[in-house]
Amino acid sequence: MNFDPHIASLIDHTILKPDATRTEVRQICAEALRYGFASVCVNSFWVPLVAAELSGSAVKACTVAGFPLGASSTAAKVAETLGALAEGAREIDMVINIGALRGGEISVVEADIRAVVAASHEHGAIVKVILETCLLSDEQKVIACEISKRAGADFVKTSTGFSKSGATVEDIALMRRAVGSEMGVKASGGIRTLDDLRAMVAAGATRIGSSSSVKIVEATAT
Repeated sequence: MNFDPHIASLIDHTILKPDATRTEVRQICAEALRYGFASVCVNSFWVPLVAAELSGSAVKACTVAGFPLGASSTAAKVAETLGALAEGAREIDMVINIGALRGGEISVVEADIRAVVAASHEHGAIVKVILETCLLSDEQKVIACEISKRAGADFVKTSTGFSKSGATVEDIALMRRAVGSEMGVKASGGIRTLDDLRAMVAAGATRIGSSSSVKIVEATAT
């Protein structure tokens, strides 16, 4: 069977559950290599394993910082980022300080993002900023997008997948309008089918985070 390589290249194949085992992470890496996903996204403990499993391929090792709450200190997020980069991560998905944003502490949020972006870009890695849209008003989502763009991030991302709800088409469209055409927009949380993916892409998403990646790509089989 032939699978759509373009669809596969949009997906961050994700395993962020706290009880993931080494065997399961290896399986995710094998699937990513087989189908040609954009990256494998894991918690930072697994970065050395993932980087080794993906070595020599185009699939990137991706990890998270300040995950899933976003309320850790900037110093902790930067330390987590630098440690992961040293171990082979090439993409960092960081969670914003959600409470600071909701409280109107815009400069705090921007400085937090900027610090992770600076550490990542210095090592040739990209940053996706997780907004956790289900906890924000539309106005706050727009502000978070504008801050992320100003701080030099590469993507804005909807969700951790660990809060009340995940990506929606409406949020992706809002985020795309807020950042314009220059930044990436990642839809994550609850994307389980090919139709889900196509709806998000039509709304403006350029990357998809999913733990149902194999099912999605196999639905493109011809």
